[in-house]
Parts: sequence; structure tokens; C-alpha cells
Amino acid sequence: MIGALTTLLSCQLVGEVLVRALHLPVPGPVLGMVVLLTALVLRGREMPPALGATADALLGHLGLLFVPAGVGVVLYLPLLARNWAPISLVVVAGTLLTIAATGRLAQALLRRLG
Repeated sequence: MIGALTTLLSCQLVGEVLVRALHLPVPGPVLGMVVLLTALVLRGREMPPALGATADALLGHLGLLFVPAGVGVVLYLPLLARNWAPISLVVVAGTLLTIAATGRLAQALLRRLG
């Protein structure tokens, strides 16, 4: 489990370093997941069981990672109360655009497969 956790954190570190060095507009952990996926694909075999078990254990405690975000919301509650309309508009528009983009991508992929 320690080796798998080291692998996950190393990929995240590589992602952070690449984002900062190349000034990319992508979060480091997202790029780290791409690095991990690339490494697993190049490896050509199944994912190591320890890596899957470690990822499942982290996902099992994912709710704990929302505590800092909740504290941030409470901390900035007056600011959010003042700017509720533009924030709501952006959240709704972003959600609709994401649903539309996901639908278009799914259609394109299904056409390619069929």
C-alpha cells in the first residue's frame, strides 16, 4: 500500500511540476492522473492490485476532502451573499454547457464505434 500511495503521490507531483513549469491552465492533480494513465497504458498490463486497493481506500474517504471546501464557503458567506446572482448564473450556465459538451462527445464517440 505504501508503494501504491507513493506512486499516486509521485504522479500528482509530476503533474504539479509540469503545470507550474509549462504554465498550463490545468490543475496539477488532473495532469498527474493523465501521467498515471499514460504510464499504465504504456505498461500494457492490468493495473497492479495494490494500486487499485489504495485508490479504492482513498475514494472511500473522499467525503473528508470536502471539509476544507465547506469551511471556505462558511468563511466567505458574506461575499457569496453579496454576489449570489452572478455566481448562480455561472453555476447554471457551466452545468448546462458541461451537459451539452458531454452529450456531443458521447454522440461522436458512439458514431465512431458504430
